[in-house]
Amino acid sequence: MPDFSDEAGGPSKTGLRGTMLARRRALSAPARLAAAERVQAELRSLVRRVRPHRITAYVPVGTEPGGPDLPDVLATELGPGGQLLLPVLRPDLDLDWAPYAGPGSLVAAGRGLREPYTERLGRAAVGTAELVVVPAVAVDRRGVRLGRGGGSYDRALSRAAAGALTVALLHDGELIDSAPAEDHDRPVRAVITPSGGFCHLESD
Repeated sequence: MPDFSDEAGGPSKTGLRGTMLARRRALSAPARLAAAERVQAELRSLVRRVRPHRITAYVPVGTEPGGPDLPDVLATELGPGGQLLLPVLRPDLDLDWAPYAGPGSLVAAGRGLREPYTERLGRAAVGTAELVVVPAVAVDRRGVRLGRGGGSYDRALSRAAAGALTVALLHDGELIDSAPAEDHDRPVRAVITPSGGFCHLESD
């Protein structure tokens, strides 16, 4: 997701976000590729265990973990009986959702994003997914997630089903002991890191 730091909640979040993003920018291209491969392998294993019918995920951009081919990896693992939904950023920074129908279904959108042009299913569609994969800049061991500052995924996570597994993808060093939290923040239940793999968090 793009950088919304101008809309971030407070100085502690802004400072931490800047530090973590600077670390990401310092990663070499080979290091990012290796990290993406390990994250994807963990996600494939997770999908086999959870066996969801519907997943919501996203298209990583820039230095975000998971690699730009993440949607293809998830769609392949789901198979023809499953459905992958990807976000469409609304003008109010909330998220709509649309089915992924292959790389040709993605178009360039504002803020550097790539989004599906397939039929939009509405903001509530995230509530039908058994597995919800989200980006994060950092996550603490309570599941408190630091995003880009626009609140898009906090709103989406508030609509996730109670039984859904919510998972944030991180680089190594981005699972931290404590992150600043606000009332609107929505925790995740697990993270995936390249070296640590899948990790349930204390809030679960």
